[in-house]
Amino acid sequence: MKLDGRRVSSNVDDRRGRRGAKVGGFGIGGLIIIGLITWLMGGNPLEVIGDQAAVSGNASQQTEYVPDAQEEELATFSKQILAGTEDIWSDIFREMGRTYQPPKLVLFTDAVQSGCGYASAQTGPFYCSGDQCVYIDLSFFRDMKNQLGADGDFAYAYVIAHEVGHHVQYLLGTLSEAHNQMRGLSESKSNKIQVRLELQADFYAGVWAYNDNKRFRSLEDGDIAEGMNVASKIGDDYLQKKARGYSVPDSFNHGTSAQRMRWLKKGLSTGNINDGDTFSPRYSDL
Repeated sequence: MKLDGRRVSSNVDDRRGRRGAKVGGFGIGGLIIIGLITWLMGGNPLEVIGDQAAVSGNASQQTEYVPDAQEEELATFSKQILAGTEDIWSDIFREMGRTYQPPKLVLFTDAVQSGCGYASAQTGPFYCSGDQCVYIDLSFFRDMKNQLGADGDFAYAYVIAHEVGHHVQYLLGTLSEAHNQMRGLSESKSNKIQVRLELQADFYAGVWAYNDNKRFRSLEDGDIAEGMNVASKIGDDYLQKKARGYSVPDSFNHGTSAQRMRWLKKGLSTGNINDGDTFSPRYSDL
């Protein structure tokens, strides 16, 4: 991606180096595959990850933390991508007669206390509607590259834009409506609604990229291929087969590799938020 001269967002809470007190609750390391599958769980992954990374002490404590040059580069990159989402979604919401309120980006190391509960880095990037923040441990990008072979600046941008897509759903009321529908349903039926949410967030990531490129000429040769590659490697079927040798479709809650690639590509192709209805089609047609 061509980002030279692009502004960085100031809407960032940099908590790297802090260790938050552990509480029950919603990077990667040696458990990269489990972590990525947890990321794909959708909704509030803190429920299954909360006890995996206990942090000693009863109060937050600040420790000296010196990020290396590569991490600082990723931090600047993430702030630029966030700024791009602010610019583009502000334009799109304005065209709809609405005002876009951007999410805050929280950078953390190892573990964090969010408005949705406690999370370790193994949770992966996530959006919390409780405090309207996108959370990410930048080591996630390194592990994407090393463990999944999903590399490249647009691949990383897609991850951030996907989480911002959940914030868009929150602002439009889609997120709360879907979660209301999921209450009282069986796990398999609830998962299908979650898949629809996740595929729409993929679509919104594509919408952002289309319009960011239209405004800033940001995409370069190979960027779309990077996005398709990472989408193919974070599908439920791909990750489950990689982790245990087989997949269980009823447990899918982010969508298959083919579905994720399809909806990201659709957003990249049209750039029109109105083309992203993932709730009306039959589930088999997604």
